[in-house]
Amino acid sequence: MKIHIKHCHVIDPANGVDRPADVFVADGRIAGIGAAPDGFSADRVIDASGLVAVPGLVDLCARLREPGYEYKATLESEMKAAVHGGVTSLVCPPDTDPALDEPGLVEMLKFRAERLKQGHVFPQGALTLGLKGEVLTEMAELTDSGCIGFGQADVPITNTQVLLRAMQYANTFGYTVWLRPQDAWLGKGGVAHSGAVAARLGLAGVGVSAETIALHTIFELMRITGCRVHLCRISSANGVELLRAARAEGLPVTADVSLNHVHLTDVDIGFFDPMYRLEPPLRSGRDRAALRQALLDGTIDAICSDHCPVDDDEKLLPFDQASAGAIGLELLLPLALKWARESGLGDAAAIRLVTQRPAGIVGGPALAQGAGTLSVGALADICVYDPQAWWKVEPAAIASQGKNTPWLRKELQGEVAYTLVAGEVAYERAAVATA
Repeated sequence: MKIHIKHCHVIDPANGVDRPADVFVADGRIAGIGAAPDGFSADRVIDASGLVAVPGLVDLCARLREPGYEYKATLESEMKAAVHGGVTSLVCPPDTDPALDEPGLVEMLKFRAERLKQGHVFPQGALTLGLKGEVLTEMAELTDSGCIGFGQADVPITNTQVLLRAMQYANTFGYTVWLRPQDAWLGKGGVAHSGAVAARLGLAGVGVSAETIALHTIFELMRITGCRVHLCRISSANGVELLRAARAEGLPVTADVSLNHVHLTDVDIGFFDPMYRLEPPLRSGRDRAALRQALLDGTIDAICSDHCPVDDDEKLLPFDQASAGAIGLELLLPLALKWARESGLGDAAAIRLVTQRPAGIVGGPALAQGAGTLSVGALADICVYDPQAWWKVEPAAIASQGKNTPWLRKELQGEVAYTLVAGEVAYERAAVATA
């Protein structure tokens, strides 16, 4: 199908484009930006007056809950949520049941996702069998089946020798290890940031030292092995400083931050609201300020949704018993835009953090199809959004099976109008008119 998206404002940070232009799509790929290719005749014209066209968003952490947790969400529901949020490429962590530690599981997940035609799933393989931190997985076979890296999700490896061997093996073949830095013992049992709020509420705390001690270990092992590491969901000011020093040293490390940690703090827990029960926990205002500054100066590379749908009943429990996690696929765009605007920046600064930069972290398979760009010849994964539209985060407005988010019943600015996946319209806002 040939599609002409006319009268839009195009933002493509990878190519330095931030101007009014038309977008032309043919045979599933970007055929032109600005001027129509010779002989181009559109099968469909989308009038995008007042709208912004950007590369499809790339999310570095989205739990799809299959296999094993279908009662929390299904692949169909979460891929639908992805296109509702303009997300066309996403990384799925390995904490499924069973964990993504066998090629057959990875191939099944990718096959089912491809059949839905609602985005591209890049599975992250388990670093150890069953995420138990004892025996390394067959990383080469998992890579052949489609894994883009290896990690432990939120399950830390307690045996440093195992982590050393895993990083040595990964470095030998050029694989990236994805790690959320949290010491297994210092973080055990805690449900909130260790500080005045947790003390007042009587909640078990997780100190910043749980993150920083883990970072010291990771960076030392990187020096020994040379392994490339992506740090998932940095949460503290002290962690940012260690990351900044590691990057200045030249260590091959990248990092992301959760959209919730960019905006919220432990004070927002209020009176034990379980919607704010997250991992890592929401930290202090000082930590939030450091995270926002790290996005500005490039120390942190990307914002991710940390999408984690849970069953409604799991959020009706007391705070310290409620399941951790929040959905975010449909909130990634408006909350990234919120950060940029509050920082006095244009939309392009936010778009870079959810397109170009995360695509570069995913690497090979994503870059091969042109994820994160609107380059001519790239796969036509496009998000078209209304920068002025406000929408209320109500359960009925959320496509995800999970409705658990701290932003429930709050209004956000920036609403997706169209999402194209490989040149086909995968989502269209009901009220949008087409020519």
